[in-house]
Amino acid sequence: MIITTTALVEGSPVRQYIGVATGEVIMAANVGRDILASITDIVGGRSKAYETKLSEARDAAFKEMSQQASQMGANAVIGVAINYEVIRKGMLMVAVSGTAVII
Repeated sequence: MIITTTALVEGSPVRQYIGVATGEVIMAANVGRDILASITDIVGGRSKAYETKLSEARDAAFKEMSQQASQMGANAVIGVAINYEVIRKGMLMVAVSGTAVII
């Protein structure tokens, strides 16, 4: 499955537009991670714990979108948008969407 943020895949014209494919994931961070992130916020720097959790959520959202596109009969997803949101402290949401196509 080809997944791209661009509107086309160079050298592979779109033969058929199928529809929108999405993937949404909400993940909760644990209390220990919250405490470590708070310390990082105070002293400055990056929060590796939250970065790891965010990466896991993004990967899961892309997997969900890819599976949905595949079930629709697509072999690529173009024009992909990635959205991140903090729903409340410790709750991370990643939503991805794109156009499922056959190239």
